[in-house]
This record gives sequence, structure tokens and C-alpha cells, in this order.
Amino acid sequence: MKQNIYRSAALVTVFSTVEKALSFFYRIVLSRIIGAEGLGIYQICLSVFAVFLTAASSGIPVTVSRLMAKNGAKNDIKGKNAAVTAGVVATLMFTVPMAIILFFGRNLLGFLFTDDRCMNVFILLLPGLILTSIYAVMRGSFWGNKQFLPYSIIELLEDAVMVVLGCILVYGVTDPVAGAERAAVAVLVSYVFSFIVSLFWYFKKGGRFSNPKRQLKPLFSSSMPITAMRTSTSVLNSAVAILLPVLLMNAYGLTNSEAISLYGVAIGMSVPILFIPSALIGSISVVVAPELAENYYKNKTALVKFDIEKSVKAAIFIATLIIPVLFVLGDEIGSVLYSNEMSGEIIQNCAFILLPMCLAMITTTVLNSMNCEKKTLLYYIIGAALMIVSIVALTRFVGVYSYMIGLAASFVISAVFNLRLLAKKCEGIKFISYILRSIVVVIATCAFGMMLDGIISRYVATVWQMVICAPACLIFASAFLMCFEMFSFKPFKKLFKKA
Repeated sequence: MKQNIYRSAALVTVFSTVEKALSFFYRIVLSRIIGAEGLGIYQICLSVFAVFLTAASSGIPVTVSRLMAKNGAKNDIKGKNAAVTAGVVATLMFTVPMAIILFFGRNLLGFLFTDDRCMNVFILLLPGLILTSIYAVMRGSFWGNKQFLPYSIIELLEDAVMVVLGCILVYGVTDPVAGAERAAVAVLVSYVFSFIVSLFWYFKKGGRFSNPKRQLKPLFSSSMPITAMRTSTSVLNSAVAILLPVLLMNAYGLTNSEAISLYGVAIGMSVPILFIPSALIGSISVVVAPELAENYYKNKTALVKFDIEKSVKAAIFIATLIIPVLFVLGDEIGSVLYSNEMSGEIIQNCAFILLPMCLAMITTTVLNSMNCEKKTLLYYIIGAALMIVSIVALTRFVGVYSYMIGLAASFVISAVFNLRLLAKKCEGIKFISYILRSIVVVIATCAFGMMLDGIISRYVATVWQMVICAPACLIFASAFLMCFEMFSFKPFKKLFKKA
């Protein structure tokens, strides 16, 4: 069973890594063709769209997956089909009326955006609200059936469709608004693709729609706290998209275009780099969540403890490897990828956010699999409130860094309270020592990387600095972790041997 987890996690991680690499490439293309202003408009529209998409379906895939695991433990096939049907019914109850209201009432919804140019871009995305919400339910069914390969392939192809079509559509565009509109069309087409393919696969593999009546109540009960938390995240991002440019204009006398460009640099360029680990954490979560839920419902305490410890340590391990690379090479990354010095400066200065971020993400998933959705929602709200306070109080002093400080504070709050709750829920789990040793490894690797970068920067070009320093930091950190007995090649050897 342990090797199945390793193999599934490796599979999802490989596909997810390729998918994120495509998204990275696409964001670089957008930043260079439509510029920071166009990217800012595009990002603002996606942030507002994400609010409605998250409200419609964010908690449903996880809950569908858990209900399928619960019914699977009882060999109840009808119950599994009913859970999927309940998810589809629930998301359609929200998305269809909401899409109609947003489309016909768009002239009254200008307050959603600080820039009037955003509305047309947003309307282009609206049909995707219904389609991708249904796909989200199908995604949950794949998780519940542990069909990680088709899930991974569809996710990758969805992103590939968006990237390829988006590059074709924005090529040669000089107007930032037109570029944002064409990028939105590419997003919509990718939603259509994943909707069609996921439904085809679901029915091909024997999935059916059945009476959802007995699954609706547990679905709403479990999904509402998760949806509330993730919707709050989207609302928070939209609030930042509105609030931060206004505060920047008031504090520094910037024009609307200048403020949106600065927002685009921070949120559209730097933050995606800092969120690289989220793809890897997401891969672990996808695999572990249904397994953990099934073991939890079967009262297999030892396996639950194993799942928790391995998940938390894996998240810490990922942060430990990536933090030094971003800290040492932040400037070079911003210069090479975006030709923007400020984006690199933000990446370097905020690299240490990754540790609390990874811990907050994985522990939230683990606790949600153990019916602690209300607790994680409360912790998130506390962190979100700190973020808003940070933006309002600090923007005049530190500019866009007020958002980064608030982001760090929110992750720290969630991570600390989540770990505390996990220690109470599952006595005997060990992770404090692992965290402390990881911090030592990060500090040592950052020092090593800075010295190496300082030496070779005199002799080689920027690209070669990255080519040399990134692997060197990874090797140094891995060796240090092995010395602390925090890392071993044994799982990988067993995985490849079995494969």
C-alpha cells in the first residue's frame, strides 16, 4: 500500500510539474507580449472569476472524493454514483443562475473592477463557470476511484490547450486589453475541452448518474466549510486586486495604469514563482486525501498516523529544497523570465514564505480529510484578516510588499494552528524536530548558494549562474538532509524496482 502511494504521488507529480512548466512558459509569453498592464488586467479578471468558480465548486471535488471513499469502504456502488450526481446537481444549482445574472446584469456590476476595461474580458469567461464546475465534480470522482492517470492527463491537456491556443491568439497583439481578451478566450476553450473529455471518461469507465437524494445532505454538510474557506481566498484575492492598486495610487501618486502594472509584477509574475511548491503539495494531497479518508473511516489509526507524518514531512522537504534556490537566484529568475528586476527582488526577499505556505496547505488537506473543515476555516479567516490589515496599514510604507507580508502572516497562522490541532487529533505524530532541522538546512544552503553565486557571477552569464547554482543548491541541501537522516533514496529505489 505504501508503494502504491509513492507510485501514485510520483505519477501525479510528474504530470503536475509538466503542467506548471507549461503555465510558467505561458505567463512569460503573456508578460512579454501584452506587458505588465495587460497581465494585470488578465489577472484581475481571473481573480474575480475565481470567486464565483470557487463558490460554485471548490469544496465539492474533495467532498465527492471522500464520500466515494466512504461508500467504497462499504462496497456501495450506487452510493458512489449518487455522490457524483449530487455534486453535479449542487454545482448546477449555483452556476446556471449566477451566470445568467452576471451576463444580463453586467452593466450594474462595474464595482467589481477598478478598471472598466476588465468587464469585457470577464464576460468572455462566463460560460466556463458552468462547464469547469461540472469538470470539478468529475475530478473528484477520479480521486475517489483513485484514477490518478486519467485525472493527470486531462489536467495536463487542459493546460496545453490553453497555452498553445493562447500563444497563437496573442501573437502580434500590441494592445494590452485585446491581449487580455484573447488570453481569456484560450482559457474558455480549455474549459470546454476538459468538460467534454472528463464526462466521456466517466461514462466510459462505468460511471452513471443516479438518485442523489441521500447524498445531498452529507455533501453540503462537508463541502460548505471547504467552499467557504476557498471562496474566502478568492474573495480576498479579488479584494486585493481592487484595494492594492487604489492604495498604491493614493500613497505614491501613481496613475491607474502604473498601479495595475505594479500589481501585475507582484501578483502576476512573482507570486506564481513563489507558489511553485503548491503544485507538488497538490499532487501529494490528491493522492493522500482519499487514502487518508478511507483509513480514517475504517479506524486504521496506525495507517492514519503514517499518512499524516509522511505528508507533513514531504511538504517540509519540498520547501527545504526550493527556498534556497529562490533566495539565491531570485534576481536572476526575474531578469531571465520576465526582464523585470522588481519581480526578481520580490521572489528573493519573500522566498522564506514557502515553509509556512507548504505546511498550511498540506495540513489543511489532512485535517479536512478528518472532518475538521470548520476548524481550518476559522484559522484561515484569522489569517485572512491579518492580510487585509497588513495591506491597509503597510502599503504606504512598503508598497506591494504589504501583500507579501500579509500573505506570510496568514500562512503562519494557518500552519501553527493546524499543526497544533493535528497533534491533538493524532497523538504521537512527530514533526517538530523535522521542522527545526529543516530550518538549519535552509540557512546553511542559502549561505552556500550566496557564496557560490557571488563567485561565479564574475565569470559567467546570468543564465549559466542559474544552470550552475540551482543544481548545486539542491545537491547541497539533499546531502545535508541525508546527514540528518531526513532523506533517503530507498522509497525511490523500491518505486523504480516495482515499476
